[in-house]
Amino acid sequence: MTVLKTYARLWVDDLDTSLPLLRTLAGAEPDLRFGFGAIELAAIGDFLVIAGPAAERANYAHASATVIVDDLDTVVAELDAAGGEVTTPEAASPTGRYLYARHAGGAEIEYVEWVPDLVDRIVNHVPPR
Repeated sequence: MTVLKTYARLWVDDLDTSLPLLRTLAGAEPDLRFGFGAIELAAIGDFLVIAGPAAERANYAHASATVIVDDLDTVVAELDAAGGEVTTPEAASPTGRYLYARHAGGAEIEYVEWVPDLVDRIVNHVPPR
């Protein structure tokens, strides 16, 4: 299993208000922007910006980071071997498969296996066709 990218999570009330400064700091436009239920997300630089009502954001606040991996199944095996546990079972999102896990030391992380197009565009920097 390889970690492809790690995002620091930023919790905001409004995505459009938050993005201008992050565009300046990252020197780039968001790589991703999409809705997921009642929240809206944007990935820009090394930030995953999560916006929406506070009560909805709270459903995801237990994870300290989002880690993009090349093989989610191997993550589960490695977690089990190291005394960690999956706290939210695997599910699908617009970006691929994901789950939430708690490491033996207590860290809680969202792990995501992106669809191949996102890996190519964001990690491998392959221009869209």
